[in-house]
This record gives sequence, structure tokens and C-alpha cells, in this order.
Amino acid sequence: MFVVGLTGGIGSGKSTVAAEFQRQGIDVVDADLVARDVVAPNSQALQQIQYYFGDSVILTDGSLDRAALRAAVFNNEQQRRWLNQLLHPLISQEMQVQLKAASSPYVLWVVPLLVENKLYQQADRVLVIDLPVEQQKLRAASRDRQSIAQIEQVLASQASRQQRLAVADDVIDNSRPLSEVKSDVSTLHQRYLKLSQH
Repeated sequence: MFVVGLTGGIGSGKSTVAAEFQRQGIDVVDADLVARDVVAPNSQALQQIQYYFGDSVILTDGSLDRAALRAAVFNNEQQRRWLNQLLHPLISQEMQVQLKAASSPYVLWVVPLLVENKLYQQADRVLVIDLPVEQQKLRAASRDRQSIAQIEQVLASQASRQQRLAVADDVIDNSRPLSEVKSDVSTLHQRYLKLSQH
């Protein structure tokens, strides 16, 4: 299976671009969605999280309170390590299952931490969604209803724009109008179709 790894920092527009590829009939494996699935209500992972962190990280409907969990691990290295050791193997395993099950000519693998976790080495092509950091902050803040300070903390924990661009095979500049971004997706789609046939 020909795998295109798509990445970009917070607020860069990964989901928007992935949706465009989906419209072209391409299967998308999204790390964030997989991460949600592995901690779905009644899942073993969620039960372990509840046991470790207590009921404060569980919402009344039995689902994970992501904000509370984020807050709990943000400044606690030991708890973050425990959480990562629990979730990373489960997420990784499920992503491999979904990548293998993909039936489109190539598969789009959307991973926010593609560079940080060195997963780009497992992709045939790396597509980076890029835009200026100031624009990224404003988009992320308006979307997630978080303060610029919170967004800056997330940015500081992610790979820099330069680090992402250094491993990119292809780049979409998402600071432009959506119509131009869509046109880029169509062009890349044709390129990936050709590459996936070799």
C-alpha cells in the first residue's frame, strides 16, 4: 500500500486538506480519530485511565474528559509517560490495521506528530500543511476556544515549522484561499495516483 503521511502543526488545517482527499475517493487513516476510538466509553484503555487518574477525568456520559486529562499530564512527566506507554502501542496497532485495510489506490495517513515520533520514515511520501505561525495561533485559538498562551505551549511541544519542512516531499501552503488549496490537492492526488502504480 502506498502511504502518504500528512502532517502540520496545530491549527494548520490538516482536517480540511484530508477531507479534500477523501472527496477524491481516498481512504484516510487519522491518528486523532484512532486515539479517540481506543479510549471510547467501556474500552479497556479508558478503564485503566479511570483507575489511574480517578473519576475526575471521566465525563458524566462515561466518556473521557480530554481537557481534564490534558491538564493532569501537562506538567507531570511521570503521568504523561504512563499515559503514552498505555496509548501509543494501542494507537499504533489500530493505525496499522486501518492502513492495511485501506482499499483506495493510496492511503492518506494523517498524523499530527509524524515528525516528532519519526513516523515519517514509515510513509512513502510526506505532505506538510504549512502556514505562518501567527496565522496558526489565531486559527487554533478560535477553533479550540483556547488562549494564545495555551496554543503557544502546544506549539512549543511540537516540531518547528523548519523541522517539518525539512522532511516534506510535498507542501500545501494553507495561508491561501480554500479554492487554491483544493486545486493543490487535485494536482497532488494525480501525482500520488501515478506514484502508487509503480
